[in-house]
Amino acid sequence: MQKILFVCLGNICRSPLAEGIMLHLKNKYNLNVEIDSAGTAGYHIGEAPDKRTITNAKNNGVDLSSLRARQFDKKDLDIFDKIYVMDHSNLRNVLALAKDQKQKDKVSLFLNAVYPGKDLEVPDPYYGTEQGFEDVFQLVYKACEIFSSQFKTTV
Repeated sequence: MQKILFVCLGNICRSPLAEGIMLHLKNKYNLNVEIDSAGTAGYHIGEAPDKRTITNAKNNGVDLSSLRARQFDKKDLDIFDKIYVMDHSNLRNVLALAKDQKQKDKVSLFLNAVYPGKDLEVPDPYYGTEQGFEDVFQLVYKACEIFSSQFKTTV
């Protein structure tokens, strides 16, 4: 079973959204994958995702209510097969903890699944409007659908 980790700054907006969407798709498509999320900063350890993220996800049929923030740990580079980061700052922070090239090769920008080689960032909706949360939801959902095709199991 593949283990994937989604990483953003505080683990309250983008990465728990990706985790929740992938858990939703795991159930929908019977995916053979383990999913988690973390933040590079420890600002929100143990907290639920941002209320606006929870509300927007719920409005789109995805439940994030059981998720809690945690901080990325260098052990995650050993545990997970693939680590998807939301922006260039997260990428630098995670790569700085990698002990070798094998670990570095596990880490990539999240949106490269949708836009290969473009190195685009998922915008942080935290300081924006409700429309920003919806835009991020749609962007993350699209990428997660692509990820899910890699983990579909035959019935």
